[in-house]
Amino acid sequence: MNSKQLGAFGESLAHRNLLSKGYQILERNYRFSKSEVDLIAKKDDILIFVEVKTRSYNHYGQPEEFVSPRQEQLLFDTATHYMNKINHEWEIRFDIVSILYKNKNNYQIKHLKDAFFPDQI
Repeated sequence: MNSKQLGAFGESLAHRNLLSKGYQILERNYRFSKSEVDLIAKKDDILIFVEVKTRSYNHYGQPEEFVSPRQEQLLFDTATHYMNKINHEWEIRFDIVSILYKNKNNYQIKHLKDAFFPDQI
């Protein structure tokens, strides 16, 4: 599996995982300018922007450790655009779904709620 396929597979796993926990998925791969939010979800009146990180090994760190400050800022910019588009008026959160993938039957999923919040608010 190449990196693009691995990423798509991870996003599908994250999507199913969130649905099983009662999340409503509003958007997948929502793009604005130079950024993309993998999943936009809603649960308990909270709008949640989800970054999915999938890796096939953790020799250099866990998948969630690869969300850079620059990427956080781009996610915030895209989230701001989305909130303006839908006239957002409720709480928001930025989550990371971290997937360590060995094969289609052997993977670990971690859902890190409120994983980060950009400084530019």
